[in-house]
Amino acid sequence: MPTRSTRRQPAITAASPCPCGLDATYGECCGALHAGRATAPTAERLMRSRYSAFAVDDTAYLLRTWHSTTRPPRLALDPGIRWTGLEILATAGGSAFHTEGTVEFRAHCVIDGEADDQHELSRFVREDGEWVYVDAAA
Repeated sequence: MPTRSTRRQPAITAASPCPCGLDATYGECCGALHAGRATAPTAERLMRSRYSAFAVDDTAYLLRTWHSTTRPPRLALDPGIRWTGLEILATAGGSAFHTEGTVEFRAHCVIDGEADDQHELSRFVREDGEWVYVDAAA
C-alpha cells in the first residue's frame, strides 16, 4: 500500500510567486493578508488569499476569515493534497461597494500523485467591515 505523503507543497517564501495566481510575490500579495498587514478589499481577493492559505497550511488565517456563524471550531488540512493552481471563473458583487458577493472558482490540486480539482461557488459577506467566507452556495 502506498504511503501518503506528508509534504503538501514545496516551501513558499515571501519571494516566491503567490499561489493565488496574481502577478506578485507571496510576501506582497497573500502573505501580507495572512500576516495581518493588510485586509482583502474584495471578495475575490479574500477567495484568492484563502486558496493561498490552503497552499501554505495557514489554518489560523482560514479560521480568522470564516464567518462567525459558519466557522468550524478547528480545521485540519489533508497533508496528501498539494494545491497547484487557481482559476476564478466568475464573480458577482463583492466589491468595495458591496456587502455580499460570490466567487465561482476551480482550485487545482494533486492528491496522492493524482491530478484533481475542486469547483465551488463561494459566498462572502462583510462582518465587522471585513470580507469573510460564509459557505459554498447551494
